[in-house]
Amino acid sequence: MSAVSDRLPDFPWDKLEPYKATAAAHPDGIVDLSVGTPVDPVPELIQKALVAAADSPGYPTVWGTAELRDAITGWCARRLGARDLTHRNVLPIVGSKELVAWLPTQLGLGPGDKVAYPRLAYPTYEVGARLARAEHVTYDVETIAAGDLDPAGVKLLWLNSPSNPTGRVLSKDELTRVVAWARAHGVLLVSDECYLELGWEADPVSVLHPDVCGGSYEGVVAVHSLSKRSNLAGYRAAFAAGDAAVLGDLLQIRKHGGMMTSAPTQAAAVAALGDDTHVGEQRERYAARRTALRDALLGHGFRIEHSEASLYLWATRDESCWDTVAHLASLGILVAPGDFYGEAGRDFVRVAMTATDERVAAAVSRLR
Repeated sequence: MSAVSDRLPDFPWDKLEPYKATAAAHPDGIVDLSVGTPVDPVPELIQKALVAAADSPGYPTVWGTAELRDAITGWCARRLGARDLTHRNVLPIVGSKELVAWLPTQLGLGPGDKVAYPRLAYPTYEVGARLARAEHVTYDVETIAAGDLDPAGVKLLWLNSPSNPTGRVLSKDELTRVVAWARAHGVLLVSDECYLELGWEADPVSVLHPDVCGGSYEGVVAVHSLSKRSNLAGYRAAFAAGDAAVLGDLLQIRKHGGMMTSAPTQAAAVAALGDDTHVGEQRERYAARRTALRDALLGHGFRIEHSEASLYLWATRDESCWDTVAHLASLGILVAPGDFYGEAGRDFVRVAMTATDERVAAAVSRLR
């Protein structure tokens, strides 16, 4: 019997280790722009909510507290324009990556079933399919409605807008066409929208918006995370919202698996979802870093595509991504190679804005 790990690709980040060593040897230290992990403090009101709930000796529930479900439905109405969401339409999850990796398995997918995701995409969509022993196929949003994705066997379709790694934002019309395609073919559509509050040159729209889903959540689920908007990557706080039947089944499965968010984290999430001020403040920090890095990269001879939202710049010098990684590592800057996200990214690198102001300034100085 083969180990589950035999189904998985090599962990891509291990390939970066030699370049990380090169960058770390820079006299002024490494500027690590390879991973989108927050570096700024957790907002004080969220920390206080976590501490206030620290005396939580009992087991939390998988469905979360009523206060958390209220906070989720309220946020979805306020920020996404979603209408008439009830508690049955939401499900707390233990960080969004957990759901991405295990959703095909929890949906009961397996050999003969297909999981579809964008041609340039977060690697965990493929990992989730492999864990379930399902097939994985890629698609282009521009052509999916024209029939370029064969719907035979497709049971789960991942959308990702704003995109990781490209920062591309799908228009309301594009989202509407994909939702219509999925419904026409009986395919569950799950939209990874974790960067939705980080639009710079576009205003990202959720699949839960009535103009996209037609006011019905049938066959549609959106996934959101507090990691980026609220600097809560260390808390593992996220949720899914949409089709009540799908989420109800997942709730029962996850109860059996004990997949629950800790009680203090649930309290922290309530505080985070109820406050927009800290999100605006964090956006200002990222906007300044984005401007500085973008200008420096352009001045260094890079071309930047998409990148209208998210925490990344999708940049190229029209050469192999690994040549670019090596070049930047020689300057003490570590970035992610584009082929981590699919063969279509082979000439690009992903540059994260998640470094301190001091480290971003150091990168800008080295690129001049």
